[in-house]
Amino acid sequence: MDKLINTLPAILAAAPGSEEVAEAACVAAWKHAVGTGLSSHAVPVQFQNKTLVIAVVDRIWQKQLEQLRGQLLFRLNSILGQATVKSIEISIQPEKFKHAEKREDQHEGRNRAAVPIELVSAAAGIQDAGLRRAFLGAAMSCVNRLENS
Repeated sequence: MDKLINTLPAILAAAPGSEEVAEAACVAAWKHAVGTGLSSHAVPVQFQNKTLVIAVVDRIWQKQLEQLRGQLLFRLNSILGQATVKSIEISIQPEKFKHAEKREDQHEGRNRAAVPIELVSAAAGIQDAGLRRAFLGAAMSCVNRLENS
């Protein structure tokens, strides 16, 4: 995946003015910029007129991403190698997440605790995917232990 991410600036330079190429590059860059933890709660749904629209499930996620908007914009454009995205709009679209919720509920018959937004925010700053997963796993283990005691 890193090899693909590293080619995004060259791909954008080879197709100047192509909204389709820019949109595909933004989607790939978004997933890399925010990591796996946050990308399952905030998905890009549209790129138009240099604005990337991100869907979130509720107002809590919207508010959290609004606070991170500047950081996210910087990360995206750094990955893209140019100021492709001028603004990020965060839109509440719970219908984009219905399928994921059902899959999570059915996963081995377990009920998973929701990851607190503070942990997702803290984990978003960890660049290494393995380290980010380990952090979230350890943090959630602590949260679950405290809730059960």
